[in-house]
Amino acid sequence: MKFLLASALLSSAAAFMPTPTSLPSIKSSLDAYKVAVVGGGPSGACAAEIFAQEPNIETILFERKFDNAKPCGGAIPLCMIGEFDLPETVVDRKVRKMKMISPSDMEVDIGDTLKPDEYIGMCRREILDGYLRDRAVEYGAQPVNALVTAIDVPSDHKVNKDSKYNIQYQEFTPGSSVGTAKNMEVDLIVGADGANSRVAKAMDAGEYNFAIAFQERIKISEEKMEFYEEMAEMYVGDDVSPDFYGWVFPKYDHVGVGTGTVVNRPAIKQYQKAIRERAGAKIEGGKIIKVEAHPIPEHPRPRRVQGRIALVGDAAGYVTKCSGEGIYFAAKSGRMAAESIVKLMEGGSRLPSQEEIEATYIKDYDRAYGPTYAVLDILQKVFYSSNGAREAFVELCKSKYVQQVTFDSYLYKKVQGNNPLDDIKLLGETIGCLIKGYSIAKPDQEFSNPVESLKRI
Repeated sequence: MKFLLASALLSSAAAFMPTPTSLPSIKSSLDAYKVAVVGGGPSGACAAEIFAQEPNIETILFERKFDNAKPCGGAIPLCMIGEFDLPETVVDRKVRKMKMISPSDMEVDIGDTLKPDEYIGMCRREILDGYLRDRAVEYGAQPVNALVTAIDVPSDHKVNKDSKYNIQYQEFTPGSSVGTAKNMEVDLIVGADGANSRVAKAMDAGEYNFAIAFQERIKISEEKMEFYEEMAEMYVGDDVSPDFYGWVFPKYDHVGVGTGTVVNRPAIKQYQKAIRERAGAKIEGGKIIKVEAHPIPEHPRPRRVQGRIALVGDAAGYVTKCSGEGIYFAAKSGRMAAESIVKLMEGGSRLPSQEEIEATYIKDYDRAYGPTYAVLDILQKVFYSSNGAREAFVELCKSKYVQQVTFDSYLYKKVQGNNPLDDIKLLGETIGCLIKGYSIAKPDQEFSNPVESLKRI
């Protein structure tokens, strides 16, 4: 299971940020402050929804494609349904069974520990994102169908709260592919515009490494779809990815088949061909209805707040290692950032300082989820490093305790009462599985690692 052992290894982390020293700006008129949210995915939509509910904050939501369908496996945890008040109509399939397939094609079935009302939601991003955006607009966010092309950041924006950010953008009318150049002055910006974030570049957020995710939506026969009614598959092996995994995830009337890699991005189509071959007869005869590819950040940006600009979601680098999960963390970061900023703005009467945003949003987010990112980073390095380790990874998934801890961690995003004795036993099983895995694994393929020669985002 991709979230293997994460909950068992999580620990609390608490750190206190310095006391804010910058003086806030006090609003002396009844004019609303203008907040721009750039990007209308889960992070941007959830941030805009919070801002839009404040009567003294004018919320502008920039999104280039309102029918956006970001390349994505589309899995969301059960807790997200209730926490974000999502209707079940956004969920295409409720996955209650999973197959883990090792490099030697050993299959392990997972899901016996799930309760009848527990499941992993499988969504199409155009449906989920559209619902969240529409809700933000209903609350009062002003949607602008536009591509942000540049942001002018005043040199004194960290100390002068009267300075404005000038957003340059191309606005599009329905049915037109040619935009009209416009600009808008705003008081605060939330960058939710993905891995290639223009907001991040404008605020000099720093570089990070990234993976390429590649997915094909394949429509298969109704008979073949019956197999995937409640089933998702994950394949590991250096044939499908040298440092990640391949997947077959069920959607409304098709399956998403994909893979990803950091260390050998130029070979992504080779790995995609391999995952199709590994899935074999189960998707044979299917028609490819959509091909998608997108960069996915590998770690948080060096700087996520500069002045009155804050990054959320993929723009901030909030995607976990090992699992590649990003939807929940995108929505959560957007909501947490907006809630923190709204509270600091005291009813829209003042603007927050950089120190205040860092001491609330960034501190709270890192304390809540920093250990998760750290542990999954370790697990990816241990279990995705070679075919021997991948064999051990799949073997460990036979453990009911591993399955229980894994699902509890993923579905509810918190530790679910781990048993220390079972954890000690699990350590011994892990060592045994690694020894066995290396003894039966096929040799790893050699390739020249071109990552260092590629420009990072």
